[in-house]
Amino acid sequence: MLAIGLGAALLLVELAMGRPPICPCGIVRFWAGDVQSDQNSQQVADWYSFSHVIHGLIFYGLAHLLWRHTPLRRVVSAQCALPLAVAVEGGWELLENSPLIIERYRAVTISYGYSGDSILNSISDVGWMAVGFLAAARIPARVSVALALLFEAVTLFAIRDNLTLNVLMLVHPIDSIREWQGAG
Repeated sequence: MLAIGLGAALLLVELAMGRPPICPCGIVRFWAGDVQSDQNSQQVADWYSFSHVIHGLIFYGLAHLLWRHTPLRRVVSAQCALPLAVAVEGGWELLENSPLIIERYRAVTISYGYSGDSILNSISDVGWMAVGFLAAARIPARVSVALALLFEAVTLFAIRDNLTLNVLMLVHPIDSIREWQGAG
C-alpha cells in the first residue's frame, strides 16, 4: 500500500513539474517500438521498459543481500524493500525528467530530441521496476541474472542501447559508442 502511495505522490509531483500526462501527440498506446519517434518515453512501454525491469531485479537483489540474515526477511522485504525500491525509482524518474538530465541526455547520448517522459511513461516505468522486483522475489537468483543479461542483449541488438550503455553514456560519454549507436 505504501508503494502505491509513493507512486501517487510521484504522479502529483510530476503534474506540479508541468510534465505532460500523456504523449503531447494525444495518442495513448501500450507499446512504442521506434526509439527515434515522438512516441518513445511517452507510452506505457518502450524498449527502455526492459531497463526498468532490470532495475527491479537489481533492487530486489540488493534488498535480499541487505536483509538476508533478518529472521523476518520476507516481511521486511514486502513491507520495506518494495516501497524503498519504488521511492528510489520514483526519485530517478523525477531526476530524469528535470531540465538538467534532459539536457545531459540531449548533449551526450543518441537521444538528441529527448524531451522527458510523459507522466504515463514515468508511472509505467515505476510499474515495470516493480514487475522486475516481484519477479526476482519468486525466481532463483541465477534466473534473475540470466533475465537481466537477456534483456541487455536483446535491447543492444534491437536498438543499439541498453541499461549499461545508457548509464555509461550519461556518466562518461564515449564518442565512438555514440557514433555506433547513431549509425543504427
